[in-house]
Amino acid sequence: MEKIISVVLTVRNEERHIEECLNSILAFVTNDMFSVEIIVVDGMSDDKTRNIIDNMRNDSIRIIENFKLTQAHGFNIGVKATSGDWVAWLGAHSIYPNDYLLGLYQSAIRSNADYTGGVIETIPFDDSYSSSIVQALTTHKFGVGNSGFRVGAVEGPADTASFGIFKKEIFSKIGFFNENLLRAQDYEFNARIRHNGGSVWINPSMVVRYTNQPNLLKFLAKQFYKEAPYNVYMWYLAPYTFTYRHAITGLFAIGIISGALLSFLNSFVCYIYGSVLLIYFGLAIISAFQQVQKYGKLFHIIALPISFFLFHFIHGLGLIDGVLKLIFKTAPVQNNIANGTG
Repeated sequence: MEKIISVVLTVRNEERHIEECLNSILAFVTNDMFSVEIIVVDGMSDDKTRNIIDNMRNDSIRIIENFKLTQAHGFNIGVKATSGDWVAWLGAHSIYPNDYLLGLYQSAIRSNADYTGGVIETIPFDDSYSSSIVQALTTHKFGVGNSGFRVGAVEGPADTASFGIFKKEIFSKIGFFNENLLRAQDYEFNARIRHNGGSVWINPSMVVRYTNQPNLLKFLAKQFYKEAPYNVYMWYLAPYTFTYRHAITGLFAIGIISGALLSFLNSFVCYIYGSVLLIYFGLAIISAFQQVQKYGKLFHIIALPISFFLFHFIHGLGLIDGVLKLIFKTAPVQNNIANGTG
């Protein structure tokens, strides 16, 4: 019986990226080891996304509508419509090398992992300097910590990996993506795999070109309103997902605020506070130098230390906001559970 890998592509208003993304998926080589079906789950796009997909359709592409709009809902809808033994979840902001699926499949067979993914090469949204700052922020360990799929990893077990393939049987064993999570749903699912004795594998030779946020302002807004609070909501719904990597910015923000306030009351606290800030910005400047060498943008020396600070502080404020919403029972995940919509 022929092996089938079902690619599930969740999209909403992706007219800028969808054609190049789909073309890269259609170009996947298989070496006759499997066939590919492509299921595009459209979250009711109201731009030109649907027209572009319709013009590209062939026998291997199906379109399903996602009336609930979110990625988790879309992926679950797509998985339930697949006919393959393996399910790949890919993102529309990405361009895939033609051996990507084959490489992941071979890694999955070799490792016997339940989920196998690659790493991402972050590319700027456009030629603007603000877009290049986002690229530099998210491709250095000082910015994103030990996030291996972003800043480098060795092949082997991992906590998570970028766009990859699942053994389809895993969904009958541990369920589907948590639909209460608008963000971090893939991380939670991978943590659930490991929590239930399964394995997650990363293959750093499989590299996806991923387009990040278009400018620093939108990037920071995403951190505050989506990424950070949904880390907290993820811990609330699934405590086994907690990592210090995700939580450290919350402590950073608390330290910045409390240190600034207490420094007015005590000179020793002011000295300690100033020393810590000097160390922080010293590390930020060193990191900025490294990114200048990597990307050749001299102004990073000035802009990156400030941007690192804003990134960490605002992400930390987002974590605090998420905690407060849970305490006061106004978090959307609590409302969804109470209303029976999650």
